[in-house]
Amino acid sequence: MRTSARNHFSGQIAAVKAGAVNDEITLRADGGLEIVAIITHGSAASLGLAAGKNAFALVKASSVIVAVDGDASKVSTRNVVAGTVASVTKGAVNAEVVITAQGGAQVAAIVTNDSVDRLGLAAGKAAAALFKASSVIVGVDA
Repeated sequence: MRTSARNHFSGQIAAVKAGAVNDEITLRADGGLEIVAIITHGSAASLGLAAGKNAFALVKASSVIVAVDGDASKVSTRNVVAGTVASVTKGAVNAEVVITAQGGAQVAAIVTNDSVDRLGLAAGKAAAALFKASSVIVGVDA
């Protein structure tokens, strides 16, 4: 499958917490990274999501926030991927920042050049990628 989403995580469903309207899905991606998604109960049912099922998660780079020197326990977002900046590619206005997590997974974020400068983002710097569970799209192979 090919998509325009910069962040694609393959793995297995670790848990499904069913709700009346929305379900909380935890995907254990290759490399051990856990991604939490909130999707409708109807979508979870139509995809046949259950623990152990192969699935993938997609996150647009524009939905990822980059933080430095923060305390991950003091943010409301469910997905906090701590790691090291692997690369920064500046454009005219925005930059792509790629963060590599401890297990090797990479998360790409699109942030302004001003944010790159203000945060001092550069290869080798510790940083975290944050994204809300509602920003995660879950899929399965047909």
